[in-house]
Amino acid sequence: MTSPPNAGRVLVADDDAAIRRSLERGLRLSGFAVQLAADGPAALAALTGPAAPDVVVLDVTMPGLTGTEVCRTLRARGDETPVLMLSALDEVTDRVAGLQAGADDYLVKPFALEELVLRLHALLRRRPAQAPSGVLRAGPLEIDPATRQARREGVELRLTRREFELLEQLVRNAGIVLTRDQLLDRVWGYDFDVRTDAVDTFVSYLRRKLEAGGHPRLIHTVRGVGFVLRLPEPANGGRP
Repeated sequence: MTSPPNAGRVLVADDDAAIRRSLERGLRLSGFAVQLAADGPAALAALTGPAAPDVVVLDVTMPGLTGTEVCRTLRARGDETPVLMLSALDEVTDRVAGLQAGADDYLVKPFALEELVLRLHALLRRRPAQAPSGVLRAGPLEIDPATRQARREGVELRLTRREFELLEQLVRNAGIVLTRDQLLDRVWGYDFDVRTDAVDTFVSYLRRKLEAGGHPRLIHTVRGVGFVLRLPEPANGGRP
């Protein structure tokens, strides 16, 4: 029997022993090297060890430290390892907090192993590459891919990695409507059919940050299609 190709190292952190065993077996059969953690502190210890994982699967609610707290700690120390959150259907508030803490996406339990594997492969393909040079500008926005900084009217925006990548795509395509599927492909690497509201969720986060202080809306919804970055009209309608 042919062994599956090495897919990378994945850390699975979940306080449910049955879920850990099931995911360990399924992910190993899919070619991943799997490390397990039963709680938040164990997950953080594994992430600071000598064989750090390439991608992390974090349960939202765990004893000791929640998945959200683990993710926030990772991002605070500059660790950009891709993180996929697992949550129960009724853990909406915790799931949102996890995404705001810097998680890349989430899956609601129960889920199909095949979908988890596809998402992990996609997140690994999206690991940061060398950033292209050149600052991008669109109206009041300035995006620097090299330093991963974004500003509106000179004021720096505090964005998570996914928020930055989403805004970068919208700025690069200012005035062009991008579908949800296009954004899932370009930002998350999901080039397969996937059920997720990640695009809408992250657009909502971006809008709050871009519109703080009463700034006019830049990211607009095109109903039934996707999203577009449109620059606000001048106050005098463009007349001198």
